[in-house]
Amino acid sequence: MDKPTVSVVGAFGLVGRELIELIEKRKIPFSDIKFFGSGNKKRYITFKNKRYIPAKPDMKSLMSSDIVFFVSSDEVSKEYAKNLAQNGIWCIDDSSAFRMDRDVPLVIPEINGNLINEKNRLIAGPNCSLTPLAVSCFNIHKKYQISEIRLSTYQAVSGAGWRALNELFDETKSFIKGERLVMKDKVLPRQIAFNLFPQVGSFDEDGNSVEENKISDEMRKIWNDDKIKISSYAVRVPVIRGHSLSVWIKTRKEWNLIDIKKILSHTDGCKFFPEHKDYQTPVDVEKKYYVTASRLKKTPFKNEFSLWLCGDNLYKGAALNSVQIAEIIIKKYFN
Repeated sequence: MDKPTVSVVGAFGLVGRELIELIEKRKIPFSDIKFFGSGNKKRYITFKNKRYIPAKPDMKSLMSSDIVFFVSSDEVSKEYAKNLAQNGIWCIDDSSAFRMDRDVPLVIPEINGNLINEKNRLIAGPNCSLTPLAVSCFNIHKKYQISEIRLSTYQAVSGAGWRALNELFDETKSFIKGERLVMKDKVLPRQIAFNLFPQVGSFDEDGNSVEENKISDEMRKIWNDDKIKISSYAVRVPVIRGHSLSVWIKTRKEWNLIDIKKILSHTDGCKFFPEHKDYQTPVDVEKKYYVTASRLKKTPFKNEFSLWLCGDNLYKGAALNSVQIAEIIIKKYFN
């Protein structure tokens, strides 16, 4: 089959821009490429030294595609993705619109890339905050059966979009100048400059935030195990890009630290740093194709260890994951 026609819906977003960069960087083969935005402003995208003015998406335009990347809102994905998929078009959706849909595979290629097949033309990508955990510990789960996970996330502001990043920058400038922080028309629920807060999304009646529920639900689906007990705090921190997690993991089967180190050292998509002084930070994982695991410790509790994890929320947590899914599709069905 010929090279696919590719479309990107959400070209001007933070993830959209990273996705476009990765399509070029990883030399994704295509016969034609189209970019779509809100259509509200005449802005252009530069791709392979050419300028493109993204149009507002519509069904007719998208129907001429073979593969459509959705890196926009839940609403846009819901409007187009299922219909396109039913018409034989591959849809790779980075929003949360279909992640928990029973008929839609939730895919991280290193874990369950086998779910990519012609019957599932709509494929969802995971929440960026759980990706470092899902990737790094999946093989440990397969061998030792993880039963309980406790974690705290430390999530970059870029995960909340452009407006949230501008809030961080504006608040930082005001703080440095000694000016009063302006709280009008805020995207984030609290001051983010020189601060952090344990809220990513609204709260439910049990006190869990939207993000905390996503972590639990999506982890179980990706690992195909509904029995794992997961408890988390999702925390927004004044970091530009790169999510971090501190995790405590309990298994059903006994293990020793040497075996855990071996598994982490040979896990696809994860780079393990065994020396405690070599711990990784958000700055270290920027634009990396892997997540990192460091500060591995055995805790005082039976069959429990702890880890410090990092991953670029805009890359492996979003755009890179989508591109990796597309690479599998192209290799299987367009070569």
